[in-house]
Amino acid sequence: MEKIENGQAATIIEEQQKVCKRCKITFTPTSNNSSACRFHPSFFVCRRHDDQKRYYELGPDDPPYAAKFYDCCGAEEPEASGCTTSFHISYDNDA
Repeated sequence: MEKIENGQAATIIEEQQKVCKRCKITFTPTSNNSSACRFHPSFFVCRRHDDQKRYYELGPDDPPYAAKFYDCCGAEEPEASGCTTSFHISYDNDA
């Protein structure tokens, strides 16, 4: 695709936007770098935590022994910012 600017022809390269598998953010290959994607490498779980000294706020339907947290870092909110950064990975594996 060509565009005329100041009397000169300039080539515009349209990058295809991709969606990251891990963080679900839209990115382009040129914006992808080693700290572009922030994610949790493990699951948000509901079970007894190994650290028994911590207090966990349980929901009304939760069993008394359950705790909800990310297994990788212990963050207790499902919307907590990721604890790991890396390159985005697209669904078509063409990051």
